[in-house]
Amino acid sequence: MRLLLYENLPKRLKQDFSEHEIYTATDKGWTGVSNGKLLALLIDNNFDALLTFDKNLQYQQNFTKYTIAVIVLNASDNSYLTLKELVYKIKEVLKNELKNGPTEIK
Repeated sequence: MRLLLYENLPKRLKQDFSEHEIYTATDKGWTGVSNGKLLALLIDNNFDALLTFDKNLQYQQNFTKYTIAVIVLNASDNSYLTLKELVYKIKEVLKNELKNGPTEIK
């Protein structure tokens, strides 16, 4: 599965998903790209999902237009140690068929 870690997530999180083809926004040269353009790039480049800490993204974008899964991590902060606690839940979501649009993980 092709995944993108949005720039608001720690790069270290990549190591927890080695069974997937995973990139950061920096890896792809997409740092600073607006949300709508980023979603279009993900679709054009055959990504399966975006992992983000941006809780507002799900309310700012029209997911009938952007047919891609977005996994929104909801935690007290976006540090690696905090988000590492969500890795198991993220992997459980990735085991199933992904639905287009946002899926929030707490």
